[in-house]
Amino acid sequence: MALVLLGINHNTASIDLREKVAFPPEIVGDAINQLIAIDHIAEVIIVSTCNRTELYLETSMGETPNNGVDESIGSDESVAQQRLMVDWLAGYHQLSADELMQCSYCYWQEDVVRHLMKVSCGLDSMVLGEPQILGQIKSAFAVSRELNAVGVSLGRAFEEAFSIAKEVRTDTAIGENPVSVAYAAVALAERIFSNLSSLSILLIGAGRTIELVARHLADKGVHQIAVANRTLDHALELARKFDAHGALLSDIPEQLVKVDIVISSTNSQLPLLGKGAVERALKQRRHKPMLLVDLAVPRDIEVEVGEIADAYLFSVDDISEVIEDNVKSRAEAAHQAHSIIERGVEEYQSRLRSLNAVTTLRAFREKAETIRDTELQRAVKALEKGETADKVVEGLARAITNKLIHSPSVQMKKASSQGRDELLQLIQELYELSDQDKD
Repeated sequence: MALVLLGINHNTASIDLREKVAFPPEIVGDAINQLIAIDHIAEVIIVSTCNRTELYLETSMGETPNNGVDESIGSDESVAQQRLMVDWLAGYHQLSADELMQCSYCYWQEDVVRHLMKVSCGLDSMVLGEPQILGQIKSAFAVSRELNAVGVSLGRAFEEAFSIAKEVRTDTAIGENPVSVAYAAVALAERIFSNLSSLSILLIGAGRTIELVARHLADKGVHQIAVANRTLDHALELARKFDAHGALLSDIPEQLVKVDIVISSTNSQLPLLGKGAVERALKQRRHKPMLLVDLAVPRDIEVEVGEIADAYLFSVDDISEVIEDNVKSRAEAAHQAHSIIERGVEEYQSRLRSLNAVTTLRAFREKAETIRDTELQRAVKALEKGETADKVVEGLARAITNKLIHSPSVQMKKASSQGRDELLQLIQELYELSDQDKD
């Protein structure tokens, strides 16, 4: 069995494609069940965020391919195996497999663990060191565990990644300066409007990202905040934390007339805010400019809104320049984090090798005990037939010795004839044999 990862992220694919391959909560369970039903797949975890979709698998296919991304695999077989996973992803979302193949990446074995650790630490995020991704990965892990789609292999890999991420957060300054997508959205608004505290802002959604946006806005002295959500109770719960106003999604047209900024982040599969609604609101506002920041994938705000003269629409990809300003301060911390990750990968591999040794030792001991028990039974029967104890003990010792050394003797002779001196040297080391020349 082998660990395999197929992924698409903000470095390899546009937001248009990323939103098409996303797995929102309502369908991720079905996707996991489909994958786990495939014969060669034993374990599945799907990580799907606004910036990435990644399939983590434990599979019997491709147990010994070269590590690395698809361009460096260097094996027709490995590329073919990657293509199988891409075909499944394309088929599930009814997309072009060729297009997905061009912008996907594939990792194997320890490179899966290394990549997972980087992602968990925020080193592979659009926002370097952003903290939200770890929670999203933990949630993905929990979903697969509830569906019994996680076993020993993926379980061990993800637990190791969580441990390394905690160490990176504790021992480096990777998270000291706020550079999350939520922070970047507020920073962008601050660049466009000099005084945020005097503005009215509508937040669409009630998840973790919107809560972070609300917190950053509150830190800037913003008091006029409305939170619109599909479930009113969730909107009111978040609104209470920031002395804001809660509303339903159906109230958005009414709220638009009052607000200067809209920031949205939901899991909706369809746009929640269209061009017509924004045009009507701007007309009632006498074309007073409105900033709209769409942090969702798939997008919450129709792309056509950006065509309106007084509407300034930014997507999650558009705010990357804002993010870069604060990312520079995390460069040294990221370097330290990479060192921690490399050590984590080495320790993970060491533990795997130790587990392999335990398995081999167990099998070795079981074989020896089987030989012992078999010969002991024969010895007991010989005593019952009246044979002398000395003769029985001597026969027992000889039989056990001969059977224990039979297989190693056969393999050593075979290795010697094939010129495999390293095996003979290993036997000498294992059994602490003298290598002195004999006359």
